[in-house]
Parts: sequence; C-alpha cells; structure tokens
Amino acid sequence: MKTPTSAPKPAVASAELPPVPCPEPLGREAFRTFDRMREAMTAQFTGGLSPAALTLALQDWTMHLAAAPGKRMELLDKANRKAARLLCHLAALCVNREAPACIDPLPGDYRFAAEGWKKPPFSIWAQAFLLQQQWWHNATHEVPGMNPHHQEIVSFTARQILDVFSPSNLPFTNPEVIARTMETGGMNLVQGMRNWTEDMIRQATGQPPVGTEDFVVGKDVAVTPGKVVYRNHLIELIQYAPATRTVMAEPILIVPAWIMKYYILDLSPQNSLIRHLVAQGHTVFCISWRNPTAEDRDLTLDDYRRRGVMAALEAINAILPQRKVHAVGYCLGGTLLSIAAADMAHGDDDRLASLTLLAAQTDFSEPGELALFIDHSQVNLLESMMWNRGYLSADQMAGAFQLLRSNDLIWSRMVHDYLMGERRPMIDLMAWNADSTRMPYRMHAEYLERLYLDNELAAGRFMVEGRPAAIQNIRVPMFVVGTERDHVAPWRSVFKIHYLSNTELTFVLTSGGHNAGIVSEPGRPHRRYRIALREAGGRCPGPDIWAETAEARPGSWWEAWTEWLAAHSSAKRTPPPAMGARKAGHAPLADAPGTYVLQR
Repeated sequence: MKTPTSAPKPAVASAELPPVPCPEPLGREAFRTFDRMREAMTAQFTGGLSPAALTLALQDWTMHLAAAPGKRMELLDKANRKAARLLCHLAALCVNREAPACIDPLPGDYRFAAEGWKKPPFSIWAQAFLLQQQWWHNATHEVPGMNPHHQEIVSFTARQILDVFSPSNLPFTNPEVIARTMETGGMNLVQGMRNWTEDMIRQATGQPPVGTEDFVVGKDVAVTPGKVVYRNHLIELIQYAPATRTVMAEPILIVPAWIMKYYILDLSPQNSLIRHLVAQGHTVFCISWRNPTAEDRDLTLDDYRRRGVMAALEAINAILPQRKVHAVGYCLGGTLLSIAAADMAHGDDDRLASLTLLAAQTDFSEPGELALFIDHSQVNLLESMMWNRGYLSADQMAGAFQLLRSNDLIWSRMVHDYLMGERRPMIDLMAWNADSTRMPYRMHAEYLERLYLDNELAAGRFMVEGRPAAIQNIRVPMFVVGTERDHVAPWRSVFKIHYLSNTELTFVLTSGGHNAGIVSEPGRPHRRYRIALREAGGRCPGPDIWAETAEARPGSWWEAWTEWLAAHSSAKRTPPPAMGARKAGHAPLADAPGTYVLQR
C-alpha cells in the first residue's frame, strides 16, 4: 500500500508572495471616527466648549479646597470682613447719603459709573455685588495644590455666572433702565423687544448685524485704489496705486491674519493704515486670504506659508526684481511671517529688508485669557468640530471671544439695545468684525497643537521642510508692536520675542486693544505709546522694567513706524512702479479689493 504524497509546493517562494494587508489601522480609524462623531454632537450642545475640561477644573478646585482647611478659614474670615464693610457702609449712609463707597470697581469696569448708581438702594446693590465678586476671586485663586490652568477656568466660570446676576443687567435694579422706562412710559422695553426680535431673525437667517449695510466693501471700506496682480487658490495679492511722485525703493508686503478679512488695515479712508503708507511714499502689497470651505479641509499650516507668504514674495520679486521687501505681519499673519522669515534666514534667503510684527506672538507659553479655551481636552473637541464640517466657522469662534469680554460685548449691549431700547451706531471696525472668515480643519488643528499646546516655535522645534525655523536666525531689523489691552495676544507675550532674537529690535507698546490699538491713525485723541530700541546683541530687559524705562510719546505709533521704515530703506527714492508686470505673468486681474474678500 502506497503512502499518500504531500501536496506539491508552490513554484513561488513564500517571500515573494504579496503581503496580506493588516486591517488594524482601518479598524482603529473606524473607532476614532465614532469618537469624533460623538464629540462633534456634544459640541453642538455646549457651544464648542469642552464639558470634560470644565468638569476636571471644578473637581480640581473642589478637592483641593476641601483638603485645605486653612484656605476655608481664610475665606470665612474674608466673608465676615466684607459683610462688616457693607454693614459699616449702610450705617454711614444713614448719617450721610453721600458716604463714599466701601469698594471700587476694577479698572475698565464701567457698569456702575452712571450717577444713579451713587444713590441708595442702587449703590448698596452695586457694593454688595462688587464685594461678592471680590470674594469669589479669592475663593478661586491661591488654592493650595491646584493646577494654575484649572484655577483660571474656575475663576472665569464663576465670573461669568456672577455677571448674569449683576444688578446692572436686571431691569428692576438698574437705575438707568428704570429712569428710561419712566421717561418713555415703557416704550423703551417695547423697542428693545423689537431690537431683540430683529437680531434673532438676522442671526437665524445668517444675515449680518444691523448697520453693516452702511459699510460696503469696495465702496465705503477697503477703497484704497489698487489692482489684484496675483491669484492662487489661497490668496489674492493686491498692489496699491502710488500716491506720490517718487517712492521708497523697497516695497512693503502686508500679511494679515487669515482669521480676519484683510481690510481691517484698509478701513475708512481716514483710518486706513494702507492708505497712510501709500501717502508716505511706499509701494504697498497686501495679501487677501481666501475664505476656505469644506473642500479646503486638508490645507496645512505649511500650505499657508508656501502658497501665501512665499508665493506673494515671489510675485513681488517678479514685479520688482532685485528689490528687498519690508515684510509686515498682523496677528496670526505675523506668527506665520515669523516662521517664513526664520526659514528664509536658515536658507540664506536675503530678500527681506526688515520684519514688522503687529500684535503677533512667537512664544505661546503665556498666551493670556485665550488660553482658557485651549488645552488638550478643548483642542480635541475643536478638532472633532472641524473634522465634522471641514472648517471652524465664524460663529464657533465668536462665542469664545465674546466671553473673554462679556461685559463689553454681551451684557452692555443687551442693556443698551434691549433694556434701554437704543441702537448703538455701527462703526467701520464693528462692521469689519462682523465680516468674519473660516479656518480649515487641518491647518487650525496644527496651529493649536504645534504653537499653543507644544510651543514649538519658541522651543526651536518647529520644522519647515525638515529644518528648524529658529527665530534666532533672523538678522534683519525688527519693529514689534504690542497693545496694552490685548486679550488675544497680550503685550507681555508679544514682548517675549526679545528672548528669542538678538537682532536689532524696536518694541512699541501702544494704547488700545488687539484691533483698535493697531488701527490708531494720527490725530485720534487720547492715543499714546511707549517705544524703545534694543541694539543687535544688546541686553534684554524684563517687560516691567521696559515699561518703566521706555520713552513715552503722545499720538499714533504709525508716525514712529513710518520714520523707522524710512530709516531702514534706501536713501534714493525711485519712480513709482507699474501696476503688475505683464511680461512676468502678473498682469492686473481685477480692481482692489479683489474677489476673495467678498466671499462669505
């Protein structure tokens, strides 16, 4: 009997067989997709705020406060003292109705500034509220062992809840509203209801706020003459028409933030920074960013560098060959420009004549109140929101910015428009603020993770095409502007570029906030700034010492900047260049302000 033979071996060796694909990555992605869908649904109900981040912060505060009997005793003592102060104030009012207040509002808090708040019972309610606000600040700060980020979240949350019940926000405890109601027979409340209804309808239908129709782009704002001389999928490059017989040899390139429409720098003719520069004899180019859609979800931060800053520089070099460029970046545009300039310096690209940064951060270790909404939990939720839609929409961003200045942007507006029944007149800056843009999913996720969370740029770990974009490599002179009341890029954070560079650096601290401090034209009253020069390789002072020793000047920082630009430009002026360059492939495509700025 024959034994069965074994099956014949295949002719192809096992090493030559095609590999079997492993299904595990696909499975992991399916699980991650499920999580993202759940997170995106959660974000719809929380306004884009992470409930996990808030819960962790509250737990941190509760557990550490419960474990700190000394802190609780201190808070009890403070509560007794504040109650005694209020009782003493009440006793003083019985003798003198003009008795001084027992507590003053914080700087910038004007809710109780009207004359009616100085008389009882309104003064008593205001004093009680301010004492309670101060106590809650004490209760949420200096809790032993508490995470500092959680401390700020809890303090911010407590402040928001308290503000809801501020006597200034309630119609029966606000003396201004009561007086207005008696004066009009209640018609202010009727008109306020009309205003509220109109606002709700406009918001539900996607219409801009009331009054923005008086500021049409290209007609009322963004009217400085110019031509679009280059366009790609991401930018339009605008060249502005000359206004002088001769111009500075070196042109200016402005890189605005893609979170905003560029024309904040070209608002009305009287406060247009671009018009001011053209009038001073500069050839000005400005990037106008495309308003991305869901199709642009995979645009990266490096796409914005290559197809934005670098593409604009190449177009300018084609129009004005052999000319160096004064590069100017505002807000996120300044951060992106810093990355581009650092990479250019690493590659010995010397096309820049100078670098100007306006309210732009390069070190994100202390980013200010905006950091309340940026931690790993919050960024994870934001990424899921953007993954779901392909972008971060304007309404998703607006809530966070409004909460940072809730008294100015939410409550004071509600009191004025809905309780007083009056409409605040729309101004160009407010109309521009309502004309917002979107942020691509992948780019914004990279921006938050690499810059805000990991601070790669300041640490020298931000890689561009395989090499570090180190600010230390930049050798061109810098002009850096911070604003005193900036809640987006606090001036002390902007100031940290002193620690990252050793080139010649002129730093300016101007009055105003993130937008109004930059749009600060000559002739505007109550404007001031401080300015100081640090020579290349010079010593670096701390921000407080700098503020004490810097030269204080009245007026607009624009004038100091144009003097600085002139000093860092060629002495010989040249005839104005032609608009675009047809032979170089940059024929004018459209009149300014172009088409991208009109995208909704």
